[in-house]
Amino acid sequence: MPLSEHEQKLLEQLERQLHEDDPKFANSMGSDPGRSWSTRHIVIGVLATLAGVLLLLVGVSLQNIFVGVLGFVVMGAGVYFATMRSVAAGKAKAGGHGRKSKNKSSFMNSLEERWDERRRGES
Repeated sequence: MPLSEHEQKLLEQLERQLHEDDPKFANSMGSDPGRSWSTRHIVIGVLATLAGVLLLLVGVSLQNIFVGVLGFVVMGAGVYFATMRSVAAGKAKAGGHGRKSKNKSSFMNSLEERWDERRRGES
């Protein structure tokens, strides 16, 4: 069953709050809303990886250790670069940090008020 628009907004707010409160835990659990996959990074990384594989094969065929090791390093760097995430969106969001903390506190206050209302209704 898909989430309603209101539920999706609440989920996004909770996700942002988790990233603000405990970024280390949030990063270990999944995606970061301020970071995204970059097509440019993937394409350049794949091309560098292919170039590294070719260098490695040339080094093996020429029996030249230096060229083989260089190919392996280029290949590893290509894989690393392809799996990096772009931080540009996160830097753009960092400008309004003061406003975020105010929104966070009002969001938490509204959640606490709703919780208290529910608790009072059950008693």
